[in-house]
Amino acid sequence: MGPSAQQMLIVLLIVVLLFGAKKIPELAKGVGKGIKSFKKEMESDDEIVEAKKVEDVKEGEKKAETKTSETTKEA
Repeated sequence: MGPSAQQMLIVLLIVVLLFGAKKIPELAKGVGKGIKSFKKEMESDDEIVEAKKVEDVKEGEKKAETKTSETTKEA
């Protein structure tokens, strides 16, 4: 269950007291940039993993072709 409106108000009040009202937009901007950077890195990691899978499949096909050609040469 999520926090109630009263709990969120208390947390907001504590943040304002700790950092000051002028710092909050800067903090929010920094958090937003961090999240954006994290998502970008996750997407690039997914692309790398996908490229590795494609490479592995191609290697598997080459090995299968090599075994098939060796088998036909022996026969």
